[in-house]
Amino acid sequence: MMSEAWAGLLGPGDDSGDADRLWQGWFEAAARIRDPGLASFAAGLRREAGALFDPVFRHSPYLARCAVRDPGCVRLLVEEGPDAAFADAMALADPTVEGESEKDLMARLRNAKRRAHLVAAVADVAAAWPLERVTDGLSRFAEAALRTACRHLLLALDDRGRLALPSRDRAEQGCGLFVLGMGKLGAFELNYSSDIDLIILFDPGAVPSTGEEDLQRMLTRFAQNLTRIMDAQTAHGYVFRTDLRLRPDPASTPPAVSTVSASAYYRDSARNWERAAMIKARTVAGDTARGEAFLEELHPFIWRRHLDFAAMQDIRAIKQQIDAARSRNEDSVRGRNVKLGRGGIREIEFFVQAQQLIWGGRETSLRTRGTCESLDILVAAGQVAHGAALELKQAYRTLRSLEHRLQMIADRQTHSLPDSDEGLATVAAFAGLGSARDLERTVFDTAAVVERHYAGLFDERTAGSAPPSMTFEGGAADPATLESLAAMGYREGERIWETVHAWASGRSAALRGGDAAGQLMRLAPSALAVFAEACDPDAVVLKFDEFLSRLPAGTALISLLAARPDLLGLLGEILGSSPQLARWLTRNPRLLDSVLNREFADLEIDEEGLDPNVAETARRGLVRLFYTLELDRSEMAAQLGDLTAGADDIQDLLDTVRRWANDKVFQIGVHLLQGMLTPVEAAGPLSDIADACINALLPGVERDFAEEHGRIPGGTFAVVAFGKLGSREMTISSDLDLLFLYDHGPGHSVSDGRKPLPASQYYARLCRRLITAITVPTREGRLYEVDMRLRPSGKAGPIACSLQSFEAYQRENAWTWEHQALTRARVVCADSPLGDAFLEVRRAVLTLPRQGAGLARDVAGMRERIRQENRGREKTIKHMAGGLLDIEFIAQYLELRHACAEPGVLAENTARVFERAGELGLLDPAAAGELAVTAVLWRNLQGMARLTVGDDFTLNPADGAFAERMGGRLVTDALLESVRESATLASGHFERILSQEAVD
Repeated sequence: MMSEAWAGLLGPGDDSGDADRLWQGWFEAAARIRDPGLASFAAGLRREAGALFDPVFRHSPYLARCAVRDPGCVRLLVEEGPDAAFADAMALADPTVEGESEKDLMARLRNAKRRAHLVAAVADVAAAWPLERVTDGLSRFAEAALRTACRHLLLALDDRGRLALPSRDRAEQGCGLFVLGMGKLGAFELNYSSDIDLIILFDPGAVPSTGEEDLQRMLTRFAQNLTRIMDAQTAHGYVFRTDLRLRPDPASTPPAVSTVSASAYYRDSARNWERAAMIKARTVAGDTARGEAFLEELHPFIWRRHLDFAAMQDIRAIKQQIDAARSRNEDSVRGRNVKLGRGGIREIEFFVQAQQLIWGGRETSLRTRGTCESLDILVAAGQVAHGAALELKQAYRTLRSLEHRLQMIADRQTHSLPDSDEGLATVAAFAGLGSARDLERTVFDTAAVVERHYAGLFDERTAGSAPPSMTFEGGAADPATLESLAAMGYREGERIWETVHAWASGRSAALRGGDAAGQLMRLAPSALAVFAEACDPDAVVLKFDEFLSRLPAGTALISLLAARPDLLGLLGEILGSSPQLARWLTRNPRLLDSVLNREFADLEIDEEGLDPNVAETARRGLVRLFYTLELDRSEMAAQLGDLTAGADDIQDLLDTVRRWANDKVFQIGVHLLQGMLTPVEAAGPLSDIADACINALLPGVERDFAEEHGRIPGGTFAVVAFGKLGSREMTISSDLDLLFLYDHGPGHSVSDGRKPLPASQYYARLCRRLITAITVPTREGRLYEVDMRLRPSGKAGPIACSLQSFEAYQRENAWTWEHQALTRARVVCADSPLGDAFLEVRRAVLTLPRQGAGLARDVAGMRERIRQENRGREKTIKHMAGGLLDIEFIAQYLELRHACAEPGVLAENTARVFERAGELGLLDPAAAGELAVTAVLWRNLQGMARLTVGDDFTLNPADGAFAERMGGRLVTDALLESVRESATLASGHFERILSQEAVD
């Protein structure tokens, strides 16, 4: 009796000779099974259900083999329907068989997988199941197989006395080990022939180990055995190929990772693509309760209430990686990748996940796993138009169904269409599309829909990667070239044409020698295509033209660009997105060499064969590691010291220091622009560069000064940093807030040179020489501006002061705001023991007892005074209510208020002050966490704004470059909402912490 599930689908199939041969193998297999009922069923199967199996037998050798190996499954499938047949496969996979050998278990799971695959495929091809039912069934089968394998291994460890399981009947409960299903397995969207992405974790405190074996070694072997049970190829096939590379730091961690290590990794080191991966994570085997608790602990990592800079950069970077992974030859359907290609499955998934990362921290309803389900919720949340969601869901189902047909043919994890006419015709027939032409039309129409919505998510133009054909010859602009320029997004095509046309004349010195002009003209179409990706391509071309005009004759840059056209992208990115770097580069084109030197090139990785996410993470990790370990402050000092040791005179010293510093700062700026570093991560290296420069310049200045004025016998000198250098929070354009101290020594007050000077005058002149050495422009450019207003008595005070007068001033005459500034002070360089003596004075002043109400009034009053002096800047990150200044004032108040009783609150930067205040109980932990996060957000935004728009960030950034660097208008809108929320919270904390105590 045939199942009603096949109503309308059963009936005779193709009577061709080819079909006859395809069926013959199955009839022979059924005949070998001595079962009268099966024999009777087999006799009528071709006649009654030929239409159901003809497509399977004709187009899929793999499924034909599955049917031949299991005629009983075919009978159950036809007579009882796909639901019953799939339930039978699940029942075969799920139970724990006491005493079963591993070999028998592996055979059982593989036989069950073969049945599940056959049933799901026939139900899919016959349209008896929708796509969601197919992917859900495959995912649940994988989960059942994993549970069974885990139970088997846990019981084996219990049998050998390695574990003492609380219950053998429910081996997983309380075992402390769990398996997370990631990606499509986690979302119940498993491909027909997909790998399963797993993370195997264990709670060291919860695993009931007997201590007979090292826990990590035992569970590493457990993980290896689990993957072998699942993916080893045997005579019965395999169950699922497994992939453990999504675990924390896979290059350096074992296959089973402790929850302690994993939590630390996700808290401190994980990237936002790993946040995106965790959206779909769920516990599929092992200790479910512990697994769910672990995922709950990760909620603050996955679902951030406030969109921070790193999230914005990484969302943008993930999209760039998806774009880069696209095939470059997609004009034909041949070989097209339906997953990674333009308008493919990956773009639909990113369309959803990017918005989940952006909005999911505030909209809990968006914390879903399924792609189509999430699209519906995005519509309900008002983030996606209903029509767009309908189109994307239809596209998703079309592409996934086509992907399944490709994988069903030979059970290969492929996403690419065949590259032959015969292969395309086979896939088209298998997919029910009639012909290869119908297949091509379906693929291109679907891709166009996806690409339109995908590009629209970031307000971007969609354009081919190949540069258009253009000409810049003759006396008038070519109309076709002007049309191409307009299509690429250039507003003033005539002006752009004239600019490029002038390059051929050799107007710039750099274009007059050899074939430089010819090389550049041949490169022009590619350059214009690259520059068109900027938010203001016209401005980029004009800046590039100015850049060319400043290049010296004989430069090899044009030849370099011709040989390395990939540098055009970086050059366009700098000219279009970073006024600061563009100004430096235009004044000093040699800076481009700094991204070509060996040190910079060593930070590149070979991305061939790597997953784009893995490659991007590896490079960013390499950059961070480089600045924290290989080029720390001591290495920078040593490197610059080696260079300056050979300086011929003071001028050579100044040039050497500037050349080294400008190269380093420019490299950091490029890494910021590329998203390899955040401004907060860059602040330390930028501060170390400034430290190294001061330490390198001071000895040379002192030697040069001593030739005329000698030295103060027994005198000592120190340079103290305040402000952003003092707290090591420098941005790409920070100046240096400095204080100079001296101690003239016992009984000596006059220098011993040809032109002796009293100590106060001696050190004042020495300081002016040092300031000049830091600030004067040379042929290598500028170094830093210096601000001395934080010295005692400000502009009215001496440029250098003795330690004794500094201490007296701080104790007797300093204003509260000067003590606030002192919280950020540190010694950059000093003659021993003056540096230590200053730190003792600083600590003594900061730990003086202070009356809370008076201190709060002073701090709040200074904040109001600054607010009045900066009217018109109320929307900048620094000056708005709850902005950076408020955050810094709260931190400084906490330090001055509590350092007397809790000196541990004194910290090196603003965010760390809040962390310590929370740890010491001086501030509510929740408030401390909010303020620390907001401090980092403000610093990141201000640092990136200084790089991209050359000014402070405001609540309404009009400059398109900033929006582009943030990841597009969608991300910028979400960022603005986070800024408003963070500012409101911080402003509330300011009022509660300071204003209330001032009133009391």
